[in-house]
Amino acid sequence: MKKIRKIKWLNIILILLFLISAIIFIISITNIVKWQFDNNKTSNVVKKIEENTSIKEIDDNNTEIIKQEEKIDKNSPYWDYIKIKLIDVNFNVLKEINKDTVGWIQVAGTNINYPVVQDNNTYYLNHSFDKTFNNAGWVFVDYRNNLDSFDQNTIIYAHGRKDTTMFGSLKNVIKNSWLENKDNHIIKLATEENSTLWQIFSVYIIDTTNDYLITNFSNEKDYNNFLNKITKRSIYNFNTNINNEDKILTLSTCYNQTQKLVVHAKLIKKTIK
Repeated sequence: MKKIRKIKWLNIILILLFLISAIIFIISITNIVKWQFDNNKTSNVVKKIEENTSIKEIDDNNTEIIKQEEKIDKNSPYWDYIKIKLIDVNFNVLKEINKDTVGWIQVAGTNINYPVVQDNNTYYLNHSFDKTFNNAGWVFVDYRNNLDSFDQNTIIYAHGRKDTTMFGSLKNVIKNSWLENKDNHIIKLATEENSTLWQIFSVYIIDTTNDYLITNFSNEKDYNNFLNKITKRSIYNFNTNINNEDKILTLSTCYNQTQKLVVHAKLIKKTIK
C-alpha cells in the first residue's frame, strides 16, 4: 500500500514538473516571438527613416569652436576632433512622421544613427518612432532638457537591444578595440536650431542609480563635484580636460537587469546661429 502511494506521489510530482516545464517553454517561445516581432517593426521604421532623411556635412565657415578654459596638449586628439565636420539634418519628413522629433544622434564606432524624440520619460520606453506600441522603444532625451540651448547635463536614453538597435551597440564602448581607437571618441548631435560635436571623457558600468541624471546644478561647487565623480568612474582614461564651464552630454542604457551603461561627453564645437 505504501509503495502504491509512493508511486502515485512520484507520478504527481513528475506531472507537475512536466507542466511547469511546458509553461516555461511556452512563455519563452512567446517572448522570443514578441521580441522578433518588435525587431521587425523597428527595422521597418528605421528603413523608412533612412530612405526619407537627408543628412549632409556642414561647411566649417558656419561653425565655432567652444572656448577651452584649460590648455590642451598639442598631441591631444582634440585638435583632430575639432576639424570634424558637423551634420545638417532635414527634419521636415521626420516631423511629419513624429512631431516629438527634437534631434538626430550619431555615435562613432556604433550603430547609433537615429532621430531623437522628447516626451515624458516613459512613453518611448515602449513606443517606436512612429508611435506604435513596441517594447524596443526609441531614443529619447530627458523631458527636463532643452536641446535648443542645452543644459549643463543633457541626457539621452534608449534600450540596450540585443540586436544592436537603439542603444544596443553602445556596449561597444567598453571593448578595448573601441576604447583604443581615438576616432571613436566622438558624438554628433543635430537639432533644428544647431548642430554639435561632443568629445567623450567617461564611460562606465554602474549599479542602477539616478545620481548621474541631474540636468542642472545650483552652484559651481556641486557641478565640479559631479564632474569629478563621473570622470573618476570611467573605465578608461580619455585624458580629456573637463570643468564647470563645460556642457556635457550623457547617454544612458541598460547593461543588464541591475546595471546601467553610461557615456559622458563634453561640447567642443557647434554651429553659429
